[in-house]
Amino acid sequence: MGWESVNAGLAQLSAGLYLAPMTPRHLFRLASLLALSSACAASPTRPTAAGVPVAAQPAVEQGPKSPVIDSVIGPLDLVVRYPAAGAVIDASDSSFMFGTTGSGDAVLTINGAPVRVAPNGAWLAWVALPRDSVMRFELVARTPRETGRTELLARRPARYQPPASGAWIDPGSIEPRGQVTWPRDEFIPVTVRAHPEAQVRLRFPGNLLVPMARDTRLDEPAWGVRAFDSDTQNLRRGIPPDRYIALLRGRAVDSAEVEAIVGADTVRMPWPVRIALLDSIPAVAELDGGEDGVTIGRAARGGTYHWFWATGTRARLTGLLGDDARVQVAPGIEAWVPAPDARPLYLPSPPEAVAGSVALTPMADRARLRIPVSQPVPYEIVERERSLEVLLYGAVGDVNWIRYGPADTLVTRIAWSQEPEGVRLVVDLADPVWGFRAGWDRGDLLLDIRRPPAIDAGRPFDGRLIVVDAGHPPLGASGPTGLTEAEANLGVALELQRMLEDAGARVVMTRTDATPVALGARPRLADSLGADLLLSIHNNALPDGVNPFPNNGTSVYYNHPRSIPLAAAVQRALVRRLGLRDLGIGRGDLALVRPTWMPAILAEGLFMMVPEQEAMLRSEAGRHRYAQGVFEGVREFLRGRARD
Repeated sequence: MGWESVNAGLAQLSAGLYLAPMTPRHLFRLASLLALSSACAASPTRPTAAGVPVAAQPAVEQGPKSPVIDSVIGPLDLVVRYPAAGAVIDASDSSFMFGTTGSGDAVLTINGAPVRVAPNGAWLAWVALPRDSVMRFELVARTPRETGRTELLARRPARYQPPASGAWIDPGSIEPRGQVTWPRDEFIPVTVRAHPEAQVRLRFPGNLLVPMARDTRLDEPAWGVRAFDSDTQNLRRGIPPDRYIALLRGRAVDSAEVEAIVGADTVRMPWPVRIALLDSIPAVAELDGGEDGVTIGRAARGGTYHWFWATGTRARLTGLLGDDARVQVAPGIEAWVPAPDARPLYLPSPPEAVAGSVALTPMADRARLRIPVSQPVPYEIVERERSLEVLLYGAVGDVNWIRYGPADTLVTRIAWSQEPEGVRLVVDLADPVWGFRAGWDRGDLLLDIRRPPAIDAGRPFDGRLIVVDAGHPPLGASGPTGLTEAEANLGVALELQRMLEDAGARVVMTRTDATPVALGARPRLADSLGADLLLSIHNNALPDGVNPFPNNGTSVYYNHPRSIPLAAAVQRALVRRLGLRDLGIGRGDLALVRPTWMPAILAEGLFMMVPEQEAMLRSEAGRHRYAQGVFEGVREFLRGRARD
């Protein structure tokens, strides 16, 4: 409850003094408001336990179409839904908590700071975090009838705490560690965290010393801040004073130490690594993606997905770091793949790959392009609005013929060129891309380009096969009163199914009850059925340390360019129907939007943690509005494609 809310409450009670005698409940409410008024007046931006000013809790932004929350008056039942007792809160000075008091007329404080309570007893708070490693939160709730208290203990992440004086090395910060296999002529970056004024170096047997220098790379904000936080002040970055780096030329290492010297004080710590030279492992690996048949390649170790290679792709192995293998995509281009996916072939470096003459075969639902390659090389398929570009890394072209076969209404032109990275094939299309698939067939790369469905602008859903996914379980967020995201998603998805079927679509649900469905099985189902669209229904949550009051709203995610118009249309309709803050569309590396055979989106309509939005998901009217927004956005997209 903020200053404005307190003043409003006092005004209402003051007016009542002249109209009716004061009941004990009125007196209790007046005393509570006067106490909060004094606290707010004394400190509009109260000092927190951590010494960081945090404004009194604001009212949650509520859309003009949000349902009125039913008032609940009853016994106190003070529950903290998040965080759980003993949880680790990974944030610096502030984070959120939410739960319920059980009664909408309760006055709640957390560590003495007032928290707004919704009419149904739900609450969401942005609280200061005590600086202690074990953080204590005291919650006190009062109604005219009773008082309730509870205490919650949470922890900060376990991090190395340097001693008050003397040299030190953080033992968990030494990287890399474990088994490393590396080329003799390449440098391995070695990093460690140590005393900011130390002389730091690596010590090897035979008294060989390698000095480490200050690592001047900027620190990176938490991923949640990058993804969700609208306050750019939280993107401030600095150079940590206690981080060091060395570049170690590839060499066999069985034992080594890290040494830090501050004045007369020296500390040494074993470096837990074994380094072998690349000469001792095969030079070629065949990639095997297991059940999915796809190996994921990342441009940066631990980074986001970038390449998707069908099982059978071969590449030169250039290094191993723990659970990651590094392969050469083309001269000067390398990728990181899961080490278990890189099956060694015990072959020397592969000979030069040659791409031969290509042939197009028109089929009923697709156009198939067969690209012969002398060996299965890494490749990349880049999607444009009306074209697909296939880059065969490291290959040379001997494309004597480009055979189109019988006249095709989808593919208008095929061209090839020799690029520094390899052979590039460009396939121009008469229509915007709807979907594609790629895979190896006896050494040939097959590219299937899907024909867009014939859509009637007047009845755009007729004949459409749409897979609707109710996100989760397992996992998922929850709301202050205990509504789970899985339950909320299913309620919206079932309503959407009814609307789509009434409009003429065939709908397949990934689930229709609370039975958990594996994440990977959901897009595989849509792909196996040849669905026209994949729609995944979710509701959002925030990571620790991101303020939910200015950062909640509606968003829709996509992965491939073909899905941008669908995501934009659904986003517009959801914002119109739900009336919440427009967070826009975003590209996400999410499993449900990565299938390549159809446009796919993932909608994050509301935020589970916000009391008003959780209440909307509990109501039939709210679930209907969410489903209606998705339905109208899909209809707009299909009508647009019919006009195209």
